[in-house]
Amino acid sequence: MNTIQEIDKHLPILSNCAFFGGMNHKEIQAVLGCIGAYSVQAPKGKYIFRAGDSTEVMGLVLSGSVFIIQEDVWGHRNIMAKCHPGEFFGEIYAATPGAVLNISVVAETDSLIMMMNVKRLMASCSSACEHHQRLIRNLVSVLANKVMAFNEKITHISKRSTREKILSYLSREAQRQGSLSFDIPFNRQELADYLCVERAAMTVEISKLQREGILKTNRKHFELAIKDIT
Repeated sequence: MNTIQEIDKHLPILSNCAFFGGMNHKEIQAVLGCIGAYSVQAPKGKYIFRAGDSTEVMGLVLSGSVFIIQEDVWGHRNIMAKCHPGEFFGEIYAATPGAVLNISVVAETDSLIMMMNVKRLMASCSSACEHHQRLIRNLVSVLANKVMAFNEKITHISKRSTREKILSYLSREAQRQGSLSFDIPFNRQELADYLCVERAAMTVEISKLQREGILKTNRKHFELAIKDIT
């Protein structure tokens, strides 16, 4: 566990994070102690949260990246989301006292995570009331964005075929990034886990889409063509 001084090195990331929206570096520093902030190192593969546990803290990625996943007893993995620096995880469960996690969070790479106590955030604060209330309002926005992200995933995986799931996801990424040429955050296995499909079947469909001239791809990079894709 590291101190707030370690977190101070990452203030540029915090200032660009929605949770600290509208706050300058000095104001952010003033509330870190209020919300019980501390940082932890998470080497690649380390579980930060495990399904079945409960938590009063939410995490924010300062460096590296983490996967939010669901796993069954046979080790089959469903990637719910990937979090990069400045992005949160666990906030929904931390904000619900007694809630049991049905997801796990595991470090994709060596990562530095800032933990914040949501219970302390919800309590009244005598030292930084104005900033404290702003954080609560910002948390509502963060939670709303997370719900929308999960709704997008549901939209993709509810498609009937592997082909439709792939096209739904790539179409949304193109819209989100404002370009028909873009990078995605997943490798092939991770994309299959995110879309809840078999990797081999997904690879076959991507190859078909390339032959049909609907897309071009190189590793995590995709280029889409505007044409009939029915």
